[in-house]
Amino acid sequence: MVQLDCSPTTLATSKGDLKERVIRFVSEASIEITPSDEQRLPDLVALLPAGTAVYVAHTPNTTLDQVIQTALAVQRAGFTATPHIVARRINYAHTLRIAIARLRAGGVERILSIAGDARASGDFNSTLDILASGILDHSGLTRVAVAGHPEGHRAVGTSLLWEALKTKQAFAERTGIKITIVTQFGFNADAIAEWERELLRMEIRIPVNVGIAGPTPLPKLIQFAMQCGIGTSLRTVMRNLSAVERFSELATTPDQHVLRLVQLPATTRVVAPHFFSFGGTLATARWIKQVAAGAFEIDASGRRFQVED
Repeated sequence: MVQLDCSPTTLATSKGDLKERVIRFVSEASIEITPSDEQRLPDLVALLPAGTAVYVAHTPNTTLDQVIQTALAVQRAGFTATPHIVARRINYAHTLRIAIARLRAGGVERILSIAGDARASGDFNSTLDILASGILDHSGLTRVAVAGHPEGHRAVGTSLLWEALKTKQAFAERTGIKITIVTQFGFNADAIAEWERELLRMEIRIPVNVGIAGPTPLPKLIQFAMQCGIGTSLRTVMRNLSAVERFSELATTPDQHVLRLVQLPATTRVVAPHFFSFGGTLATARWIKQVAAGAFEIDASGRRFQVED
């Protein structure tokens, strides 16, 4: 991480440079919605630039058909739709073929493929199963996003996670379909830097979109974190909940994460933030719009910024 010189002149220059980096970084942001957010698309059009990658989550209470319908609506609205394809919720290979065909007919060229937390209900247990099926090879998809876990996964060993990323990278090299990593969100703002060193060591060259929780009240954020099992940073927060704001290594707001990320080395594979809105879709989109417009000021520490009301 870059350390700021706190002399008045240098600090002002550094803060100005930091602000420009934040603006550029957040201008490339993607956002995640659910099928229930489809009615908010007109509002999102007013808040986010055309072409913004809008991921459509396959939440437990929705169907694959609803995800597809919402993704098609997102694409028609002028965004780049990226629907979730949850391996364990697809019964048959034929179901996947039909889903991809419907998406492609509507102009959708990207998906996010994840295993999901449910028990496998059919032919697929993981993203690797989907990639190995050959269904995507000549589907017309141009990009497949896959999950990244900087703090590990509660159900999968570290060595298996790295092997999976290597296999996904090999898939991209074999098919020409681009692979992007989208990471889980967390409270440890420094976890990405540590994980990136491992990416380099493992010769994983896939670009990374870092998952960040949008503006979310802390109790609600912890609730979602518990559901997602985000790892060591959650346990740290739970141990220190009463004093969470005093722990510099924790980041509970999107500005803290963004500022750490834009200070990564120039060689970083991190290319953009991906915002989880956790029900606050429009609030997250407004935050992105204001930051991309430069409507914020970085504080004297260089570790926080406040978006203008």
